Amino acid sequence: MEKEEVVTDRAPEAIGPYSQGVKIGRYVFLSGQIPIDPATGDLVTGSIAEQARQVLTNLKAVVEESGATMNDIVKTTVYITDILLFGDVNEVYADFFRKPYPARATVQVSGLPRGVDIEIDAVAVVGDGV
Repeated sequence: MEKEEVVTDRAPEAIGPYSQGVKIGRYVFLSGQIPIDPATGDLVTGSIAEQARQVLTNLKAVVEESGATMNDIVKTTVYITDILLFGDVNEVYADFFRKPYPARATVQVSGLPRGVDIEIDAVAVVGDGV
């Protein structure tokens, strides 16, 4: 199997030496997305819910570019700078996923790129058997 880079202008460009996503066989590995508006390149500030919505919108753009959907995502990791705000993130998260929900880990971190409050990465599996 050969690695295939997943790139879309509907999500922010990578800000380092990595791909927005990588597809290999039926698997799609989605790099962490932060709350950047891809149209302007500006950070989305405001509540954690507004930031989470932009992050998940960016993630959706990359997974769709790979030929998959949000429903094909089987695992996410949520990195957040204040775990006490996770309830607000959960409300937005539920707008993007349906049962069976992806497996998930949530980690409070001391800092994220560009000083944002949230980042989410994911793994999707596409095709038969999902």
